[in-house]
Amino acid sequence: MKNYIFSLIFFFTFSFGSVCMVWSGDFKSAMKAYEKGDYTYAVKELKLLAKTGHSMAQHFLGEMFYKGKGVNQDYKSALKWYTLSAEQGNEISQYNLGIMYSFGLGVVPDYLKALKWYILSSEKGYALAQYNLGRLYYLGNGVKEDLVYAYMWFDLATKNGFEEAAQLRKLLIEQMTDSQINDTLKLTRECIRKRYKAC
Repeated sequence: MKNYIFSLIFFFTFSFGSVCMVWSGDFKSAMKAYEKGDYTYAVKELKLLAKTGHSMAQHFLGEMFYKGKGVNQDYKSALKWYTLSAEQGNEISQYNLGIMYSFGLGVVPDYLKALKWYILSSEKGYALAQYNLGRLYYLGNGVKEDLVYAYMWFDLATKNGFEEAAQLRKLLIEQMTDSQINDTLKLTRECIRKRYKAC
């Protein structure tokens, strides 16, 4: 009985490990082809991987449809692949969905859906999503206009490497009271302490 169980464990471990190695190898070859400009090969390989649930393949396939590299530009297909990747937690795909819903690329503009995807990406510390979340608060798109939260998200985006957010942060300071600025500083510290969750 022990030999039978050991054989099963060995079989499943080896089988699963082989699948992972193939995924990894195929993804690497697809990305090398993409970097060399061999988009036909890259699309073919990425589609195979994406259909099996490979999140990064789904993301890059969405990217290719979004930009029209190796395929006709098709925002609806980009949306499909980005969504599959985003639902698995890919923060860049989540951000890209926020952009698509904010600006109506392949969809009817929907600030609430944009807000959802920006929040998910921002919670992972993705600076561009944090910047765009600040923009939604500043403009009152999908949320109530709130300079304090706009400043907080611009501040976090700046701290996470998106320097352009600092320019908007400067503009906001001129429109804010001392009390609002103090509230923002507290919120920023609290958000960092909570690792960007539920800010």
